Amino acid sequence: MVAQDSPLRFPCDFPVKAMGAAVPQFAAEVVAVVRRHVPDFDAARAEIRASSAGRYLSVTCTVRATSRSQLDALYRDLTGHPLVKVVL
Repeated sequence: MVAQDSPLRFPCDFPVKAMGAAVPQFAAEVVAVVRRHVPDFDAARAEIRASSAGRYLSVTCTVRATSRSQLDALYRDLTGHPLVKVVL
């Protein structure tokens, strides 16, 4: 899809969910990556949920996205992080 064909209208609020193993630093690592792309993201707004067995965590960060390229770069960094298994 070409960036100008995006159904999103910027700026907009956009939820990004990262999932990985339930290790103590997981949420902080995800928030650190998000802040590289959205410096004013408030970590207190991150929603953290454990899986039913407690082996995995999901961290949802709703960011104020300003462009498609910003979101693409954020997704690339999150998917490349060694603790992150899935990004939605």
